[in-house]
Amino acid sequence: GGGGGGGSGGAAVRAAGMDPSQPRMQALIRVVQGLWGLPRHRSIHVGGFVLSTQPIEEICPVEPAAMEGRTVIQWDKDDLDGAGLPKFDLLGLGILRVLGEGLGLVRERHGVPATLYSLPDRQEVYDMVARADTVGLFQIESRAQMNTLPRTRPQTLYELAIQVGLIRPGPLQGDMVHPYIRRKRGEEPVDLIHPSLAPILRRTLGIPLFQEQGMRLAVAAGGFSADDAERLRKAIGSERHRHRLDGLMGKLRDGMRRNGIDGKAADRIVSQIEAFSTYGFPESHSTSFALLVYASAWLKCFYPAEFLVALLNAQPMGFYSPGTLIKDAQRHGVGVLPPCLRDSAWLSRMEGQRVRLGLRLVTGLGPRTRERLEAARAGGAFESAEDVVHRVDLSNQALRVLAEAGAFDAFVPGGRRAAVWRMLHLARAVVGSLPLGVPEDPPVRFERLSPEEETVADLRTMGLTTGPHVVAHARGALNERGVVTAAGLADARNGQWVKVAGVVNTRQRPPAAKGFFFLTLEDETGFVNVIVPPKVFEREHRVLTTAPFLLVEGAVGCEQGVVNVKGRRFTALTLAGAEKVAAGRRWGYGGR
Repeated sequence: GGGGGGGSGGAAVRAAGMDPSQPRMQALIRVVQGLWGLPRHRSIHVGGFVLSTQPIEEICPVEPAAMEGRTVIQWDKDDLDGAGLPKFDLLGLGILRVLGEGLGLVRERHGVPATLYSLPDRQEVYDMVARADTVGLFQIESRAQMNTLPRTRPQTLYELAIQVGLIRPGPLQGDMVHPYIRRKRGEEPVDLIHPSLAPILRRTLGIPLFQEQGMRLAVAAGGFSADDAERLRKAIGSERHRHRLDGLMGKLRDGMRRNGIDGKAADRIVSQIEAFSTYGFPESHSTSFALLVYASAWLKCFYPAEFLVALLNAQPMGFYSPGTLIKDAQRHGVGVLPPCLRDSAWLSRMEGQRVRLGLRLVTGLGPRTRERLEAARAGGAFESAEDVVHRVDLSNQALRVLAEAGAFDAFVPGGRRAAVWRMLHLARAVVGSLPLGVPEDPPVRFERLSPEEETVADLRTMGLTTGPHVVAHARGALNERGVVTAAGLADARNGQWVKVAGVVNTRQRPPAAKGFFFLTLEDETGFVNVIVPPKVFEREHRVLTTAPFLLVEGAVGCEQGVVNVKGRRFTALTLAGAEKVAAGRRWGYGGR
């Protein structure tokens, strides 16, 4: 559980209009102060478990949890150290499912012995990462990571671990990111602060990025014992222990002074260690994550189709919607086929060299529909629309949405309107109960959907499309207004005034960004990063936070291989289907 309420009991009493000098109030204040730091409620860590060398109930009380078959120990986690009981926290990562399925497809389809711990170290993978071509990759797919990768250009697994740990609140607020980038690029000398600290800081170019480095700095520079260093780790990593931080920092300064480290050098060490209290990564954690980063990058680099299949089947996870993942894969040459009742399974799969989307991506089909479809397909593939209705008990709503999504196109000629008509007609006829079979459809001819209408239908029924990107339908009108594509920005000059437009993919205003607002626009060629200054954001707040399709005007910023648009003018545009694309996008205050 979390720590109890705190602060000055007397101040709270005075704020409530009571006299803190009264004996009863003094007693209340003592009680409240005594509660500080105690657990305020009980909670269960879903991935935590405790090991012991004897039955755990002989050491501490155990009770049944709310979930059947689970038990909970009644001790607080901080009490385990005194009893010598190790506690482990297990992370459930969606990327492990992606890698398991993706690497399995590579082994099965290509005969390559690809496993997580045996992937070859390939320069092409690092080159792809350095281009920030990281949509769908573990941990390095966010806008902040993409803006950093071309500057840091990781070339080893350990540099990937640094990259994972770099874009975190601690390093960002501790002024560690930009110094590391400059040193990595050779734009400023590496400063190891003090010769005694060189073994600790050399690999991260003099910047303590990881919690373990903070602990080792305290030992080497401040003369901390191992126990003191562990107390420091808890103080910077847990709100419950944060009240100890000031005292430990004072002890650290005293120790550094005795070791000849003072002045600006001491101030830097203290400020950087304190920065971990706003969330810094352990080195072991980052290194483990770096392995998964490389594996996901290797899979995307060499087998993008298999990577897409695995990503889609692991949803929901990651930073991007299935629609964005599909469009990114198509830009990498992956052929993607729509859901089809004749050829699709419930999950997405490989069909030759292309990806066939699974029926699970059609909106509104729940677990019961999955059970019925899979049970029916176990008896063989569907052969006609009548076969589907006869073998699967689907609601009219399910039949209609499948028809609108194009899933009956292989069975019903004439387009999606004709398919909707046919499926509703078959549902009304109740196949199997009529002795003379299904009556013929009335002779009605339907006009086919236009390409733009098909895209809108895809977005309405799936939230994605395998056809043209929704912005592609507006490209002619955008060209007339002088709008540059995302890909076209690569040819723009630094400082050039441009117009860009796209569906809003992400909106972010991180606490560490000093009021700046960030947009990512998506068009048929890629992504545009837009930076909005605080005053402009306040002026344009409504359109920036609500419009699904935006025209942005501003100056291009080109720096170290990263291209941004410094947005100054914003216009909400109307585009059929844009709100469906934007509906599943992120609107957050953080970002990995």
